[in-house]
Amino acid sequence: MLKDALPQIKTALPGPKAKTIIERRKNAVPDSIRCAYPCVISRGEGAMIEDVDGNIFLDWVGGVGVLNVGYSHPEIVKAVQEQAGKYLHGMMNIVTHEGYIALAEKMNEIVPVRGKTKKTMFANSGAEAIENAVKIAKSSTGRPNIIAFSGAFHGRTLLASTMTSKKAYSVGFGPFPDGIYRAEYPYLYRTPQGMDEKEAIAWYIGRLERVFEECSPADLIAAFVLEPVQGEGGFVPAPIEWVKALRKICDDHGILIIADEIQTGFARSGKMFVSNYWAEAGCAPDILTSAKSIAAGVPLSAITASSEIFGKVRPGIIGGTFGGNALACAAGLKVIEIVERDHLCERAQAIAQKCETAFRSWKEKYEQIGDIRGIGCMMGIEFVKDRKTKIPASELVAKIIAKAAFKGLIIEGAGIYGNVIRFLSPLVITDAQLEAGLAIYEECIKECSSVSDLC
Repeated sequence: MLKDALPQIKTALPGPKAKTIIERRKNAVPDSIRCAYPCVISRGEGAMIEDVDGNIFLDWVGGVGVLNVGYSHPEIVKAVQEQAGKYLHGMMNIVTHEGYIALAEKMNEIVPVRGKTKKTMFANSGAEAIENAVKIAKSSTGRPNIIAFSGAFHGRTLLASTMTSKKAYSVGFGPFPDGIYRAEYPYLYRTPQGMDEKEAIAWYIGRLERVFEECSPADLIAAFVLEPVQGEGGFVPAPIEWVKALRKICDDHGILIIADEIQTGFARSGKMFVSNYWAEAGCAPDILTSAKSIAAGVPLSAITASSEIFGKVRPGIIGGTFGGNALACAAGLKVIEIVERDHLCERAQAIAQKCETAFRSWKEKYEQIGDIRGIGCMMGIEFVKDRKTKIPASELVAKIIAKAAFKGLIIEGAGIYGNVIRFLSPLVITDAQLEAGLAIYEECIKECSSVSDLC
């Protein structure tokens, strides 16, 4: 079966069938929607995909964090098919459908936000979830301003792209919405020289406290919005001591914390959410947004907060036609069932341990590996030209990614300098597939870092 297969490249890449489809893509799809991989998917199972020419790839991107339970999980396929046989859509403003209620109840049970009782609403994408979370925070607090962070990625809609740090994602979009300000995220690998981790965290906390002077008065800030592990920013985790400090600052000033767990959620971190770690440390967020792996590829996102916060939201400002679609809710319920039943949080921890062991051994061999970081199975390796100067090795990363694809491994870059390779493998990957992927990955690092003309 494909789900148990190993990478196998049978043709030149792209193969003849794939090449034809890629040419059609050039004529039909905007060039700005890019794809650098020489692969046209025919089918997918688990962590594996087969292209139209019969080549088999191991996917360590998983739809950028969408496929924690893997491609085409048969139970999810069945759940969607059964729901499709009843009805495809029922807008919650017009009719109530039970799938929406059941999934909201389950999310209220598992999402670690503050509050005795919780409520959940659904949208379609991560960007929609963020936009609704901001509206909820503003409506609940009566305050106009939002603080996002350096290195952040929250989406490509107008408000979300304003909150996103990297402006390559929003060139020519202006004018941008007012009331969005930026604080400094704790990127420990690139702190000022001479600081140890404790000193660096204290320095970043100090930077937080300057927000009210440099960005906005505290009584005008509705929420801080942050990714517990930055995705596009380079797989940079927020240190728990810094999160504790942020929580106290927010509590002192009546400010909410919105945790963007769009990429980190649903067992990726070794817990259902990274915010579970935060809650254990006494610094749970007020609002949590989730998407991506929530429904295994069916478009769905969620916003969860306390009943108190939702109770202050004015009617009519949140919601939408397709949010909580019946098919998506059926998939979402089954995803959570699979994650819990099959112990995917524990599986994520086991995979992460194997990867970290391998990555640490590579760091001893290859001077170009500057940092290894992440939480659970959301891990990144930062490549540099020189460990002392930490000059980003962006070209090397591009070469490794390209070479890996031709060997049957799909990996993706990240980072504000484009010098990080992310690990987002489906959590249903087999041990044999994990070992095969690690072997290909190291082979590519070795070839591209030692003999440049091979790349």
